[in-house]
Order: sequence, then C-alpha cells, then structure tokens
Amino acid sequence: HNARATFFVVGFWVEDYPDMVKAINDQGVEIGTHSNTHADFAKLSTSQIKLELETSVNLIKSITNKDVKLFRAPYGSYNNNIISTAESMGLTTIQWDIDTLDWKGLSAMEITNRVINNVKNGSIILCHNNSDHILDALPILLDRLTKMGYEITSVGDLILKDNYYIDNLGVQRKQR
Repeated sequence: HNARATFFVVGFWVEDYPDMVKAINDQGVEIGTHSNTHADFAKLSTSQIKLELETSVNLIKSITNKDVKLFRAPYGSYNNNIISTAESMGLTTIQWDIDTLDWKGLSAMEITNRVINNVKNGSIILCHNNSDHILDALPILLDRLTKMGYEITSVGDLILKDNYYIDNLGVQRKQR
C-alpha cells in the first residue's frame, strides 16, 4: 500500500523487545516515544515528566542511533506544562483525531468503519500493536483509504514544524 507510519513505543516495551524496535527502525519506520512507563503525564511533576521522556528517548536512541523527535502522551492526557516540557527537550507532542478503539476488541470491520466514517485530510489515526483485530483491519483500511485518494504517511511528515500553535482540541494550526 506504500503506507508510512509512526510507532510510538513505551520504554518498558523497548526493553522487552529491542529486536522489534531494531526491526521497525531498519524498515525505515519513524519511531517516537510514548513515555517510559505509560504514566498519566497530567498527574506528574515537571521533573517526573522529564525523567519519563529522557529514559524512553535514551532507550530508543540506544537501539536506533536516531534522535527521537515525537511524543504521544499516554491516554492522550496532556496540558501546557507537558507540551512545553517536551518542547524544551526537542520533542513535538502530538495527538490523534481518530481512535480506532482497537484496544476495546472491535472487529476488523468496526475498526475500518470508525476510520472511514471520520477520516479527513491530516487525520492522525490511533492504532495499537497489541489489539485483537488490528492486523485484520489494516489491509482493508489501507486499501479503502488509498482508493479514497488518501496518502498514508508518517506523523513526522504530516505535522507542521514551525509557525504553528496547538488549539484547545490538540490540533496544530498555522500562525497567522
């Protein structure tokens, strides 16, 4: 499908599956951090946020030899402090606009329909590697999105890099 993606990995998963991280990286897939322990960042102090991010970024970099540039907060829980702390560390915090709810055990067709019914240009679609039916859904979903004229790309290729702000819905907007 010529689809590109971004995997946001948690530090403890990186520790348990370093060969998978290497394989993902070796395939040219972008890797971002999803924290070290999957804590709710809105409940952490600034120093705890920094430790979570530093630890996970260092684990990923030790395997990929690449700088980590993207952060997706666990549970989608974020606030201005989390964003500014991540930015001070060179990380761009991202959010998704379509949750497949694959983690709830939805069928491949339910996952596909959730995406198809809500997708728009610039959508970031949230999937999980440990869900029951995502591997069944992806070929169907990618085929349909491609036929609808969408290009599936990595988050790093999609997001704005400068002259933007993040609105109250977590959406990047160009500065005017």
